[in-house]
Amino acid sequence: MSVIQPFLRLSGLEPLVVRPETNFVNVGERTNVTGSKKFARLIRENKYEEALSVARQQVENGAQILDINMDDALLDGVQAMTTYVNLLQSEPDIARIPIMLDSSKFEIIEAGLKCVQGKCIVNSISLKEGEEKFIDQAFICKSYGASVIVMAFDENGQADTLQRRVDICQRAYDILTQKVGYHPEDIIFDPNIFAIATGIEEHNNYAIDFIEATRQIKQRMPLTKISGGVSNVSFSFRGNDAVREAIHSVFLLHAIKAGMDMGIVNAGQLQVYDEIEPQLRELCEDVIMNKHPDATERLVTFAETVKAKGKEEKKDDVWRSNSVEERLKHALVNGITEFIEADTEEARQKYPKPLDVIEGPLMAGMDVVGDLFGSGKMFLPQVVKSARVMKKSVAVLTPFIEEEKKNNPNAQAGGAAKILMATVKGDVHDIGKNIVGVVLGCNGYDVIDLGVMVPADKILDTAQKENVDIIGLSGLITPSLDEMVHVAKEMKRRKMTQPLLIGGATTSRTHTAVKIAPEYENGVVYVLDASRSVTVAGSLLSKEQKPGFLTGIATEYTKLREDFASKKTIKQYLSFADAQKNPVKVDWNNYTPPVPNLKGTKVFADYDLAEIRQYIDWGPFFIAWEMRGKFPDILKDEKVGTEATKLFNDANAMIDKIIAEKWLTAKGVVGFWAAEKIAADTVVVKDEAGNELYHLESLRQQIKKAADQPNFSLADFVKPTSNPAKGEAPTDHMGAFAVSIHGIEPHLQRFIADHDDYNKIMLQAIADRFAEAFAEVLHLRTRKEFWGYMKDENMPIRELVKEEYQGIRPAPGYPACPDHTEKIKLFELLGANENAGIELTESLAMYPAASVCGWYFSHPQSVYFGVGKITEDQLVDYAQRKNMSVEEIGKWLSPNLEG
Repeated sequence: MSVIQPFLRLSGLEPLVVRPETNFVNVGERTNVTGSKKFARLIRENKYEEALSVARQQVENGAQILDINMDDALLDGVQAMTTYVNLLQSEPDIARIPIMLDSSKFEIIEAGLKCVQGKCIVNSISLKEGEEKFIDQAFICKSYGASVIVMAFDENGQADTLQRRVDICQRAYDILTQKVGYHPEDIIFDPNIFAIATGIEEHNNYAIDFIEATRQIKQRMPLTKISGGVSNVSFSFRGNDAVREAIHSVFLLHAIKAGMDMGIVNAGQLQVYDEIEPQLRELCEDVIMNKHPDATERLVTFAETVKAKGKEEKKDDVWRSNSVEERLKHALVNGITEFIEADTEEARQKYPKPLDVIEGPLMAGMDVVGDLFGSGKMFLPQVVKSARVMKKSVAVLTPFIEEEKKNNPNAQAGGAAKILMATVKGDVHDIGKNIVGVVLGCNGYDVIDLGVMVPADKILDTAQKENVDIIGLSGLITPSLDEMVHVAKEMKRRKMTQPLLIGGATTSRTHTAVKIAPEYENGVVYVLDASRSVTVAGSLLSKEQKPGFLTGIATEYTKLREDFASKKTIKQYLSFADAQKNPVKVDWNNYTPPVPNLKGTKVFADYDLAEIRQYIDWGPFFIAWEMRGKFPDILKDEKVGTEATKLFNDANAMIDKIIAEKWLTAKGVVGFWAAEKIAADTVVVKDEAGNELYHLESLRQQIKKAADQPNFSLADFVKPTSNPAKGEAPTDHMGAFAVSIHGIEPHLQRFIADHDDYNKIMLQAIADRFAEAFAEVLHLRTRKEFWGYMKDENMPIRELVKEEYQGIRPAPGYPACPDHTEKIKLFELLGANENAGIELTESLAMYPAASVCGWYFSHPQSVYFGVGKITEDQLVDYAQRKNMSVEEIGKWLSPNLEG
């Protein structure tokens, strides 16, 4: 009687037995929407039949297992996986090999498991959300007879050291074999292949650590298998296929020797190790095995020559034969940095003084950029790229200018007009300010950027010390408005004369006219966006234009103040008592509030960015770059479509790198508590023992409405106390969340050091999008899982931005709850500082800037609304409920005061 050997056994229509003597198993990677643009396009366009040809090509090129991934923000992943796998099963030439179901969302994996024939592999499960969920998912995979890939990922994040790789895999192995009943041969570990040669020293050992981890895992758990995404290791050389293929081959040689059994790799694009060009092979060896401190630099330098040789289409380099002045202008207008150092040095040697290069050809080129931008023929992303070229050129010239200053201190007197910019005290947001600074810099101004959270004294002391010509203030949150008023008052007290520019998301022309301009008589101007800043600055700095410009602004602002005052009497408001008598009408007697499945809080220490990216709402991203239009239509827009597409592609390339190289970390926390409405605008939240935790106070709309329209308050969406006299327990609940994206600072500093505003601003905008997308992910999981009141919701990801699902997540400081101080209660309930790493500034802004928080309401009638203006009777009542003075609470509600 023969004994069945403990080999990994898989099957499609044909069996695949991975024996000890089996060579490396190639997993075809191109049927993956995140790895193949062609495949992703075909799936998005519902061209499933054509998409089968991609799978067929993978099989023909030698793939022994087919990896299928449908993780895309524009796809219904469950539907796409179901459709594709079902179609694939009917193609014998493809279906003969086993399938690897690949997704960061288990519901998509489970959809594939319901369709696939034979014995497949699930890619992947991990301990990132704790043992309980890991065990649950493992049992489901086992019930379908699937082998599993286990990522080296636990509650503390991905394993990025040798020891953590081995320890996490050992822990997962013990759980799977002892608690779930998995056979060791059906367990495949992925100890994380990360990108090397990134320029970051900590990454240099990633390949060696993977190889050594493979060796140790196979020694400890010999029947298990090792897999990995091979293309990750070469991500730094994206766009240079020759170098990437060489790196893959060299890496696999060492990894396979250590015990790697299979890997996700394009089987048709692997070079034979011995046929790799010798110098390239040696450089790849040095980088992969981290043999020399300068190995990365040497490979990067050599890679450029390989890339140049391998190009099938030559770039149009006719412009390189022009004069140095024309070359500099061309580089500036087109954002080309490739030759800027050499061209700048050539110009420096041609002109008498290095400053002449700046004031001559460089400014001439930027004048063209400014004209094109002003006429709408260039767009903001292009201008920021031009600024990158300008800064790199100036960086070449700066040492020579400094040397001249030493030798002749008076030689460099004069220069460009100075504009000081700062985000005011307590506020951490600066993307808009950065963009304005870049645009002004492109137009010849010397911009001094003091950064964020800058106190008034520092702003004004610096302005006087540097003798600046204009001061610009930015702010996003409500308290920033009062801080801007304070700066204006201080400028008047100091008898300053510089004009004051006001900008930022929370500011407006009306607020500037009503609140700030009356405090300073030497010119206060609201600037809507970057495209207007150049015109405004030019008018303020022109002796001829300035008087007429400021007179026109003063007249306009006087009219705005008069209109604002008249609106207060024209609009009709209910008394606060009458507004409270007109709440949202809810039939509480016939409604049973859902009870959350999760009680208390749940922490996410390192949420998967690859999952989060699928939920990004791209509309605000383009708005940040001052490109207006609905996504994805903007990509095909007749005017901005080409540049919008370039911007979109650049953003996704950066996101790919962020994920592959672990630039950023997503931290978050959600929580749920018993809640009941105990007064018209007050909700109490309690712990499981029934102890009161906090009274949450709401503001109510007071504007007079049509007879059938309620005056909303968030408290209307929580069930009132059933019988307070009997002390009955609450029957309703509320939730809260706080999420944040960490790790951005070193990368911003790297871009700043490289004079790269484009990628600096890009990274900030992406981090903001990640934070908002993370909030969307957790809200979805709240509806379906944590609270569970919409378990069967099946809305396509792209539809989530319309917010047509049940329930809302309003944020303190925003229209439905405009009081920032309620954020303090939310933070204390969640332990948001400890659990999500978010700090509150003195103005209650959240740091890091890419942070989002809010409340969860589940009632079907809950909707978003704006409180709008309130009257003095409500303000007094609200201040009493908050145990604060009217003046103190008014600081946090200034835009909402009617009186």
